[in-house]
Amino acid sequence: MKSAFGHPIFRLVLLPLALFLAIGTARAERVEDLATVAGVRSNQLIGYGLVVGLDGTGDQTSQTPFTIQSIENMLAKFGVTVPANTNPMLKNVAAVTVHASLPPFAKPGQTIDITVSSIGNASSLRGGSLIMTPMSGADGQVYAMAQGSVLVSGFGVEGKDGSSITVNIPSSGRIPSGATVERAVPNSFDSTPFVTLNLDTPDFTTAARLTDAINKLLGPGTAVALDAISVRVRAPADPTQRIAYVSTLQTLDIDPAAPPAKVIINSRTGTVVISSEVKVMAAAVASGSLTVTITERSDVSQPNAFGNGTTAVTPRSMLDVKQEKAHMFEFPAGVNLDEIVRAVNSVGAAPGDLVAILEALKEAGALRAQLIVI
Repeated sequence: MKSAFGHPIFRLVLLPLALFLAIGTARAERVEDLATVAGVRSNQLIGYGLVVGLDGTGDQTSQTPFTIQSIENMLAKFGVTVPANTNPMLKNVAAVTVHASLPPFAKPGQTIDITVSSIGNASSLRGGSLIMTPMSGADGQVYAMAQGSVLVSGFGVEGKDGSSITVNIPSSGRIPSGATVERAVPNSFDSTPFVTLNLDTPDFTTAARLTDAINKLLGPGTAVALDAISVRVRAPADPTQRIAYVSTLQTLDIDPAAPPAKVIINSRTGTVVISSEVKVMAAAVASGSLTVTITERSDVSQPNAFGNGTTAVTPRSMLDVKQEKAHMFEFPAGVNLDEIVRAVNSVGAAPGDLVAILEALKEAGALRAQLIVI
């Protein structure tokens, strides 16, 4: 049976879609910024190779035997046999890993950028060249071949007395367009009668609004929300129509749901991030601190000129206790983010005090938000 999307009437749908895109609200966002198309994804590639031509900054082969083994295997392919009893000291060679991200729909003959990183004890890859390295995917198939001169942003200088200076990371570099794609990754973009949009942030409300917006334009039943992430949309079978169709869907404007109320605390840096949806129920908070200072000193006691005493050292400790005034402020029920920040700033609370206040509010059941410590 011929798909309804193959009918000429389907082409007329793009016109009202384009007109609808011109109508947006202040909070409207493009679907392209909120969701991705299922099956359209990048793939990670990795390879193992050698960087040659270094200026004595390569691996110390006495501590990295795999570098010697790699050199011997490479030379064997060119008909060169290394004597078994020799231990070559190749300071201009470094064993490296090569990784890259293969974009979706990449075709053979296209080039991609690659990153080269030392896995031995090479001090720098500056001035080196990566020799031909196959790059494989998770399935073990070779999808690209890498080769080229390594660009290193860092450098290192070492003196004869052992002193050294290192700027950035000289043991890692990049090769722009350093790999050529040899195999295309198969995908199911045009093999199914549906296109699935996956939200970047799971949310039932956003998924429902996306479904309603598509059905309002293309008719009931065109889009179905599968869960909080995925929305399945009927798509034309013709690949040329499908490309234009997905392009139109990605530029569709919808109003995403407000993010959940969260308070994020970074325990290492003291950074606190409060989302706009955080609410506080009625509560009274007192914030103060107690400072104890202990100073150690030594007093020297000297005998008089006509006495028979000896010099004595007497330790003396001085304790100073200072308690700052405790500031109490009240949160009325349902205050928003602006009022929380204004109340905390009014008493001059430090980040550590703010963390303590938020934790206490959470324990008291007055904080209507998820408290997340990272």
